[in-house]
This record gives sequence, structure tokens and C-alpha cells, in this order.
Amino acid sequence: MMRRCAQRAFPLNVMTNPDFNLTEWIGYVAATLTTCSFVPQAILILRTRNVVGISVGMYWAFTTGVALWLLYGWQLKAWPIIIANAITVVLAATILITKIVVERNLKRARLERHARRQPLDAGSD
Repeated sequence: MMRRCAQRAFPLNVMTNPDFNLTEWIGYVAATLTTCSFVPQAILILRTRNVVGISVGMYWAFTTGVALWLLYGWQLKAWPIIIANAITVVLAATILITKIVVERNLKRARLERHARRQPLDAGSD
């Protein structure tokens, strides 16, 4: 009975194919889900440039960690790890760079506004 259900679910006899590696497919599905879940946040940040709720320290650590996972996957020749982390490191680095650039621009704009408020010859009288 169980075998018939499996044959209906996998009509190409995937379960009995000697080339089928369930562990690797689990890795590909996990990699796809976790990487795709990151994409909407990255798109939102790039569109709005709203990075107020993002911690530079957290994203620095996260991006470094993902880069190390990429290196780990490369050493193991584990394609699910390599593909997922290559995409995620690009997205995370983009968010990190956006956060740094936006904060730097805001700081520069605040300093310029502050400088315009100060009289130029405040101490020359």
C-alpha cells in the first residue's frame, strides 16, 4: 500500500532511482526557501532606502557568517550550500552597504544643516 502511494506521488520512480539523493534534495529545498525568504526584505530596503530598524553590527556579523558558510560549502563541494550562500551574501552585503551609505548621507546632511544654522563670524566681534 505504501509503495503504491509513493509511486503515485513520484511517477518517475524517483524514490527508487539510484541517482536520487534525498539528503541533497532536502538541502536544495532548504536553500531555496531560506534564500527566497530574504529577497523581499532586500527589495523593500533597496526601494525605500528605509534602514532605520537595521543594525550595522548584526548585518556585519550576518554577512560575514554567510560568507563563511559559502567558503564551507565550497570546501565540501556542497552545491546547495554554495548556491544559497552565494545569493544570500550578495543580498546581505547589498543591505549592509545600503545601511552604511544611507546613514553616512544622513549624518552628512545633519552636519550641513547644523553648519548653516551657525553664524560664520560668531566670534569675530
